[in-house]
Amino acid sequence: MLNVEMLSTGDEVLYGQIVDTNASWLADFLFEQGFPMTRRQTVGDKFADLVAILQARSHEADILIVNGGLGPTSDDLSAEAAAKAAGTELVIHEEWLAHMARFFAERGRPMAPSNRKQAMIPAGSEMIDNPVGTACGFAMQLNRCLIFFTPGVPSEFKQMVEQEILPRLRKRYPSIEMPLCLRMTTFGRSESDLAQQLDPLPLPEGVVLGYRSSMPIIELKLTGPSAQRTGMQQAWQKIRDVVGESLIFEGTEGLPAQLAMRLQEQHLTLALSEQFTAGMLCWQLTNAGVAVVQGQVLPSSAPESLAGCVQSARQLAEQQGSSLALVTGAIDADNMQNLALHTPDKTVGLRVNWSGRRHSVETRQAVCAMLAMNMLRRWLNGWDVSAEHGWIHIEEQLTHPA
Repeated sequence: MLNVEMLSTGDEVLYGQIVDTNASWLADFLFEQGFPMTRRQTVGDKFADLVAILQARSHEADILIVNGGLGPTSDDLSAEAAAKAAGTELVIHEEWLAHMARFFAERGRPMAPSNRKQAMIPAGSEMIDNPVGTACGFAMQLNRCLIFFTPGVPSEFKQMVEQEILPRLRKRYPSIEMPLCLRMTTFGRSESDLAQQLDPLPLPEGVVLGYRSSMPIIELKLTGPSAQRTGMQQAWQKIRDVVGESLIFEGTEGLPAQLAMRLQEQHLTLALSEQFTAGMLCWQLTNAGVAVVQGQVLPSSAPESLAGCVQSARQLAEQQGSSLALVTGAIDADNMQNLALHTPDKTVGLRVNWSGRRHSVETRQAVCAMLAMNMLRRWLNGWDVSAEHGWIHIEEQLTHPA
């Protein structure tokens, strides 16, 4: 098994002043490509620490991707530390220096003398192109390890990994295949509840079922070698059967995109009125292409009764000439909230009890938006809109025929 590692650099990353999104993206990307990470580490901007960790990991890792420290400022020390670790010197890469000069000239800006530093790489290393920035990357062999050095800017980093590093890994390790990964997302059931039923299921050799809880959803991921495709698909059907109506979508496209496709197929339009969700629901749906004919955000100062919420949904659809309407009401003094879905055949209202829930406002807003979309999903599937909400406590429901 290959030891694939990542080293993130920079005091701002080490001290948590910025979120290391590059690390999470790279871990997921490499996993999907068949190069799962075995270790992730972070180091600050101290030169001696950089040199020491490069030397140490070069004796343990097969592949190391170093992120950050290739800028023009004094605290960008990755290239210098790499040269020190390898016992060599920095040399100017004339082709990249010329590339940078053109980069600035095309934008009508002078190149600062400090940028020259970004064309200096350790002697004997291979320059790696950066298609969108001024910091070139480079690769070098140190002891047993092939080390790639990349800039910290996410847009530059991702393109370099996809266009430059991955092809080199594929060429160096041609026998490594991409794993088969099946994903589904559930809503309304707890992770422990799902695990209790799913963990006893037999899986093919080398296949793993993983759980990722990200309120308000839980993602299930079945991963294994492509050679086990038939057995994995059989296991996947059993997982579907256990999850049942809590399965809100498969793959990675997302529920809003699924709703957009189905509403478009049936030529249905949607009107929205939000209080507690404060526009979150409208943003998620319109961003996915849902035809929202009206999206209004109302103040949360005057919560309606459940009957009033149902009536508001019906009136909203009538006023806007919309096929469907969703209303997310405010949370009242008793920690109750009303939601309503109006459809051509009925209007359904739910009264949710948030008492005892210590989630943040942002989390409850996300749960509420998902609950509203799930009501719509269930209606489109011809299911009972008010059923299968799992840990979400529905205090009361109200249905009015059209």
